[in-house]
Amino acid sequence: MFSHPRLARAADCLVREQFCVSAGESVLITADSSVEHRLIDALVQAVLRCAGKPLVALAPTLPFQGGLSDPYVGDSLGAAVVASDVWLDLCFPYHAGSKIHDAAMQARRCRYGLVSLSSAASLERLYGAVDFPALLDFNIAFMEFVAAAAGQTARFTCPAGTDVSFMLDEVKLKRARCCDKPGMDTVPGAQSLYPVRDSVHGRIVIQALFDESYRRLRTPITIRSAGRISAIEGGAPEDIASFDRALRRASGQGNLGTFIHFTYGFHPAARLTGEQFIEDIRLPGTNAIGMGLPWWEAGGGENHPDGVVLDQSLWIGDVQVLDQGRFIGPPSLTALHAAMARRLD
Repeated sequence: MFSHPRLARAADCLVREQFCVSAGESVLITADSSVEHRLIDALVQAVLRCAGKPLVALAPTLPFQGGLSDPYVGDSLGAAVVASDVWLDLCFPYHAGSKIHDAAMQARRCRYGLVSLSSAASLERLYGAVDFPALLDFNIAFMEFVAAAAGQTARFTCPAGTDVSFMLDEVKLKRARCCDKPGMDTVPGAQSLYPVRDSVHGRIVIQALFDESYRRLRTPITIRSAGRISAIEGGAPEDIASFDRALRRASGQGNLGTFIHFTYGFHPAARLTGEQFIEDIRLPGTNAIGMGLPWWEAGGGENHPDGVVLDQSLWIGDVQVLDQGRFIGPPSLTALHAAMARRLD
């Protein structure tokens, strides 16, 4: 297949610049039946250009992510992941947090990429339509700003009625400029803010949801929290029912559970697709709210539902970072934010 130059550039950026694939390395690409063939082909060609050895594993779409996917994953894939130098996971729901993911991380050979995109156009935008070094410069600097604010109070609101505050915990997963050592990495363009457990108070109005599937909500859902999630309200009947099921599964205790992370999305080329969760939560000003058990801990990721807030205003301590999605501070990061640019070529 022939790839558009921007798609080839995006694939090279992911394979060579982020995951540092080198000659002779074994690269596993996992995909489900929703992934476009031209996306798979672009990544295979990029691996070959690095003189790597690609292997594509195609399987039916998983019904759940993380640990709940274990009964649906074959032993052959489990054997492949621990024997791979790089594992690029296009599947959505994804394998992070599953038994085979835990085994790959414990073997200390594999560099795992939680890519989870089925659209070649999304990969083009996230990796091929941005000044990638400038994106990383801001991502790393903002991560360091958040890390230094541990112990302070964060607050975010949105035009739909969100108003919630929490105490910032330390950063759990830190962004590196490249993934050249065993471990896991995600798509740049969003930074997680981790709350101290049971410190979240207020209401969150979500306009998109990933529980048993990802979709824009036809009626927003309000999540109320008094330390832990106390209620979910509103929403269409089918959405509130599946969300309730997912939260109770994810908590591990049959209740509505608590929060894992909040985020700030800032990718200048991201677009709201309504279909590509990984791209949508990198839309400037977006906040992805993770609930349940964390996928970055062994045995975690038990469905890990995520709600999406659009156009957030965000404060960290006394510093206002966002005003309805627009970046306004801190002043020390203004130049780095301005240096990020969408590439149109």
